[in-house]
Amino acid sequence: MSRIQQLEEIEKNIAKALEFAGVVMNEMAKDKSVSKNVESHCTQFAKALENVESGLMSQINYLTTVSTSQPHTGSSYGAQKDLLLACQRNEIIKNRLQELEKVHASHAKKFSN
Repeated sequence: MSRIQQLEEIEKNIAKALEFAGVVMNEMAKDKSVSKNVESHCTQFAKALENVESGLMSQINYLTTVSTSQPHTGSSYGAQKDLLLACQRNEIIKNRLQELEKVHASHAKKFSN
């Protein structure tokens, strides 16, 4: 299931939970509320909340994995990061080699004189 579909399912579960909470509140507001109805709707509310919680945890775990640069399907973030770091290392090495050439040239002048 795609991430968007999973988020839509979570949204539906949130709506269900709110609906069940409203039914419970209406039932409790009655002068003679039926405890079996209240318990039934409370149970449905709790199940809906559990579904929301597990769905959100799944999404958070996915986002945590993606944001820590671990490979996942369809992402080029890791490869882009590796390329950027390789370019930076290349530039550092190039600068150090230029510095070494300057030092070598200055030492060569001292010993040739």
